[in-house]
Amino acid sequence: MSTSRAGGSPRHLVLAAMIFAVAMTFIDQTIVSIAVPDIQHELRLTSTGVQWAVNAYLLTLAAFFAFGGRLADTVGHRRMVVLGVLVFAGASACCGLTPTGSLAEAWLVAFRAAQGFGGALMFPAALAIVVQNFALRERGRALALFFGIAGGLTAVGPVLGGYLTEWTWRAIFWVNLPVAAIALVLIAVSRPVTESRPAPMDYRGLALIAGGVGLSVFGFQQSQVWGWSNPAIGLCIAAGVLLLVAFAVVERHAASPLIQVDIFRIRAFSVQNLVLGISMLVFVPVFFFSSEYAQISLGDSSSKAGVFLLYFFIGFVIASQVGGRMLDRDGAKRPVVIGCVLAAVGFYLWAGDVTTLSFSEQQWDVVLAGAGMGFMLSPSSTDAVNRASRLSYGEATGITQTVRNYAASLGLAVLGTVLVTDLRSRLTDSLVAQGLPPAQAAATATHLSQVQAQGGGGGGGTANIPQFFRVDFAHATQTVLYAMAAVMAVAAVVAVVGLRPGLQVETAADEQQPVLPAGGAGGAGPPAGEA
Repeated sequence: MSTSRAGGSPRHLVLAAMIFAVAMTFIDQTIVSIAVPDIQHELRLTSTGVQWAVNAYLLTLAAFFAFGGRLADTVGHRRMVVLGVLVFAGASACCGLTPTGSLAEAWLVAFRAAQGFGGALMFPAALAIVVQNFALRERGRALALFFGIAGGLTAVGPVLGGYLTEWTWRAIFWVNLPVAAIALVLIAVSRPVTESRPAPMDYRGLALIAGGVGLSVFGFQQSQVWGWSNPAIGLCIAAGVLLLVAFAVVERHAASPLIQVDIFRIRAFSVQNLVLGISMLVFVPVFFFSSEYAQISLGDSSSKAGVFLLYFFIGFVIASQVGGRMLDRDGAKRPVVIGCVLAAVGFYLWAGDVTTLSFSEQQWDVVLAGAGMGFMLSPSSTDAVNRASRLSYGEATGITQTVRNYAASLGLAVLGTVLVTDLRSRLTDSLVAQGLPPAQAAATATHLSQVQAQGGGGGGGTANIPQFFRVDFAHATQTVLYAMAAVMAVAAVVAVVGLRPGLQVETAADEQQPVLPAGGAGGAGPPAGEA
């Protein structure tokens, strides 16, 4: 057995350690959306501030995943997992200690960003450890457990978060501390042994990709506040895209690049990243919008809104196991295509029922949408990482996670614009129908769509939301869900056209050599074991 396997420890103990490590990052993608109304009410955050409390986390993940993946490959995966867990837990504690008053918004957004940085250090290294400890023909099942169980813990997160929020919203951040403690204990017991390849860090590339991701997503996010007619929106987006193009050009000539851009010449790797990018436009945003819908249109408490999301994860967890086994048996194309189609159908049916304002009419639609996402996400991610060598798994994971989280931030911004725009239009019509002059109705609708769409009424005050607003918000949510169905249909087409059927073949070269020429790593030298 090579040194890439756990040093005498059962592989599944290593898997358990990595699942607990990354569980925090999964939990924090959803649990905060449950508490958004309470956070905004107590801290008196602006609508922009509360969205950045959600978006800063996703944005920092996207910006620094490539850095985290490269760092893991060069200094050691286990070290980076431990460091990431410590950073994430510390930032979580600080989020829970957010003071009230003028410092609240800056404090919360800053430490949410710090959580994202810790997750970016941790996640690529954790996934690389799992991949290194399981043979190619076992990775589908192993990573289905990795994503499925982590997804199951995420499903508990919104439910637990709902009940914790009824005590204090601060507890949704403090719940990460015992999870981090369990992860550190399991890592100490399992002591996974991995290999690393020392190399200098490409800080120029890091600055370009972080700036490119940050500026472009900031532009889309601010479009809801400034309006698309504001030239600053186009300027931010264009500057971000130009920085990303410059990053790609610079990386091709760097002695020790942050990302080996030539890896995108591998067809399966490129197609799977495209599929992942498209699907993640909806995967994280659906948690935010569905929890807002449950609290605003259905009038549920935050705990009941968490149960709403639990149905999504019931489908997700079960289907991810089936998809992982299908990957090991038949290859990636079939589960990825089936999952995209199921998700598209699920979101379409959900959109058709969302205006009934009855959860019982929607629950199986929600389960089907979750099943579709679970069916395709794990096989797609696993197949992409499998295309790298065992000494580049951190880098490959960093790439796929950069794509996934950049797309999630972008999806939240763009679909948020769709929601607010549609809601504003419907509210204007409703207010005019109630006798308000058109100009006054438009001004009132603009204010309500900004505050209510982002804050859910604030502080559990959803019982006071008028019925016409609940209905209009449901119709705006319907528009978003139809858009999500269309996005997943596009992902299905890309998978059908771009992916090739059959199993990936493991060769000796796959196990012994990097997928790219050694010169691309700057002559970093032989691999080093991590004790």
